Amino acid sequence: MNLELIAVEIGDYVKNRTSINEINRITKALFEFPFREFPNKSITSVRAQLIYDWIMSLNEYDCPLEEKEKLLISFAKRLNPELLSFLETFGVVEVEEPTSERFDSYQFHPEIIKHCRKLYMEGNYFHAVFEAAKVYNSLVKSKTGSTKDGKSLMLDAWSPDKGLLKISSSTTETDTNFQDGIKFLSAGLMSAIRNPTAHEPALNWPIDEQDATDILSLVSFLLRQYNKTHGKS
Repeated sequence: MNLELIAVEIGDYVKNRTSINEINRITKALFEFPFREFPNKSITSVRAQLIYDWIMSLNEYDCPLEEKEKLLISFAKRLNPELLSFLETFGVVEVEEPTSERFDSYQFHPEIIKHCRKLYMEGNYFHAVFEAAKVYNSLVKSKTGSTKDGKSLMLDAWSPDKGLLKISSSTTETDTNFQDGIKFLSAGLMSAIRNPTAHEPALNWPIDEQDATDILSLVSFLLRQYNKTHGKS
């Protein structure tokens, strides 16, 4: 892998498509190795030189080649997704982690695993998040014995004052605020996720893998709070 040539070519390709702030933001999030300067008289753009310096710093980083390739791919992808095809011409190819391994690595709540794993692995993200929201709604309804549903159910069930689902005694302001937060997160889940997925065709309301993962993480968090409560049953 000729990182010097890659550094020059990437810098030249994106120098007018990014900013110094964006480059610094990405590198700060990705790279733990120290930054070094590698002056190159053939580079006239400040942004291209900055990209060159970071990639050459990566070249000097003492780590396995496989890790360098992963870091380079992550850097390029965040700078401009078009760079992935560009890197392939240098033999640097992104290896997709199997969907099952990605899903399992998130350590979702058991109810999410039970009801959503198969759908997620099939790429059926729309129905995966719909199932998660339905499961959460059903559990809250069962535990409280309420006849309400969706948003109104959550606002009642998690109310710090009269709700049947209590994470703590709510004797402090912090406890009350947390309980109130769970109430609104739960109600928001019903309004933003369960209701649209229940009434909109999947083609009209697309959900990609990243959005599905974020939503399932939220429901998983709410389910863990639900597990700490005592309800009617």
